[in-house]
Amino acid sequence: MKNIVSIIFIALLLTACEKTIDLKYKDNLSRIIIEGNITNEAGPYYVKITKSIKLTETGTYPTIDDAVVTISDDAGNSETLSTLGNGTYRTNLLTGVEGRTYTLTVQAENQTYTAQSTMPQHVPFDSIRIETDIITGETEYSVIPVYTDPFAKGNNYRFVLWINNKLINQHFVQNDEVRNGAANSVRLEINDDDIEFKQGDSISLQMQCIDKNVALYYRTLALISDSGPGGGATPNNPPNNISNGALGIFSAYTVEQKSKSLP
Repeated sequence: MKNIVSIIFIALLLTACEKTIDLKYKDNLSRIIIEGNITNEAGPYYVKITKSIKLTETGTYPTIDDAVVTISDDAGNSETLSTLGNGTYRTNLLTGVEGRTYTLTVQAENQTYTAQSTMPQHVPFDSIRIETDIITGETEYSVIPVYTDPFAKGNNYRFVLWINNKLINQHFVQNDEVRNGAANSVRLEINDDDIEFKQGDSISLQMQCIDKNVALYYRTLALISDSGPGGGATPNNPPNNISNGALGIFSAYTVEQKSKSLP
């Protein structure tokens, strides 16, 4: 009986102390989002420009269709991108070349934004290895990209995963900080809470060789968000390579893709 009286007293005390808290969102202003890529595959390449919305708002991000967008490289090539509408801009002539540094310049709403990214040398993507393990009667699958890291340090890799042609909205990044110059045996850290792997599923994996600034962006994004590829920038935007406070990322990377069925 004494314990019951004590519990009732504590509950009344907590109720009496209750008050309404008005949350003040920090940095709750609309900001420009710039997302652009250039690869070693044949163009065209695209840049998407939108604006973020306030944390208290819902809906799609508004687009910016009157920006002036250029991409240049350190070999003296430069191109002003064509406007396609819906915030999308396209190259027509520019070619992605390994080892070159590309500069993106965006002039929008009386502001100028710049970003640089260096396309690494291509590292061959050999194959996909699937390992299985039986845990509590269920088959667990591990997806391992097979490639050999070069002896030169500082290589970074991003992987984009599809299962049965469905894009998996998660971020996967690896580097050579621990296993430099070795064949990779590290599996992708897939959050399979919402993924049910089944025998015969088709796995497609794209390997991107990315520079260190882009790797930092995606590593941080993986820690704070599961928005995944194509998921857009988050309110807690990770450190990126675009100036003047813009959200998003500009990446020059090599690309290679492999497919495999689950055994």
